[in-house]
Amino acid sequence: MRTSYKLLSLFLVLTIIACKQTNKVEPVANLQVEPIEEEYDIPVSWVEKRVESANKKLNATEAGKVLWSAMEAHGGLAKWFSNGYLSFQFNYQPLNGKTARNSYQTIDTWSNKARHNSVTDTESIFGWDGKEAWLKAKDSTSFAYDTQFWALTPLYFSGQPFVLDGEGVNLELLPELEFQGATQKVIKATYDAGIGSAPDDYYVLYVNAETNLVDAFKYIVSYPDYFPNGGHAPEKITVTQGTTTVDGIVFATGFKTYWSTNDKDGLGEYITKIDVSDISFSPTVEDNFFSKPEGAAVLNK
Repeated sequence: MRTSYKLLSLFLVLTIIACKQTNKVEPVANLQVEPIEEEYDIPVSWVEKRVESANKKLNATEAGKVLWSAMEAHGGLAKWFSNGYLSFQFNYQPLNGKTARNSYQTIDTWSNKARHNSVTDTESIFGWDGKEAWLKAKDSTSFAYDTQFWALTPLYFSGQPFVLDGEGVNLELLPELEFQGATQKVIKATYDAGIGSAPDDYYVLYVNAETNLVDAFKYIVSYPDYFPNGGHAPEKITVTQGTTTVDGIVFATGFKTYWSTNDKDGLGEYITKIDVSDISFSPTVEDNFFSKPEGAAVLNK
């Protein structure tokens, strides 16, 4: 009898434990975690419309076809815009002792807005909100260069060929040439009057005839604050140094810039080394991310 009572008691204890364990498991089994979906601010329909318009416009001319083929080879205009906000570190290093420019930046590729952080002082920032340039830094040594001019300048290096899709860009097909042993399709891009802060700028893109990637580009700087009486700096040529693919887009990982000459390959004195790193896209940024923060100074002249 004692054995029977013991067995009965053991059975009841095991039953209670099993019930408790079952009660613990059931709520966990029924728990459903909803995934958090991040979404880019620009609707897909807007991107599709812009890409369709660019496709129609560019493929109507021979120069435009070369640019479109370069965009496709670099990942496509649709992916460029739909990937979201572009971030990268751009380390511009003049070899003549002039001021280096090294910042980590995030760009709204859709509307050309920018925000830069100093790589040595994260509280020192500057940007362009589409209308105003602004600066917030502890002192003048944080950014010892024209931050208004520089806010979007790195994009016109790392964003080629996509940055030439907009209104007011005029394309001209130039004769093919050999550059560093490869045949290049050549197009020149100029701007209508009133487009951007330096409408007299131009770019000459070397598009590799085999890969359709941008191997190099020539350009001038005509920024009015640097040249108040007109004119521009001597022509430079920037050559791609390696590539990487990020979220389907092909980027240069660096550039070498030379004075442009009429010698073989057009490469004069090597004057600037540029490193591009930490490239990424993000579907979201903080609210008012590109707007002038509290305590920042407006720079527009």
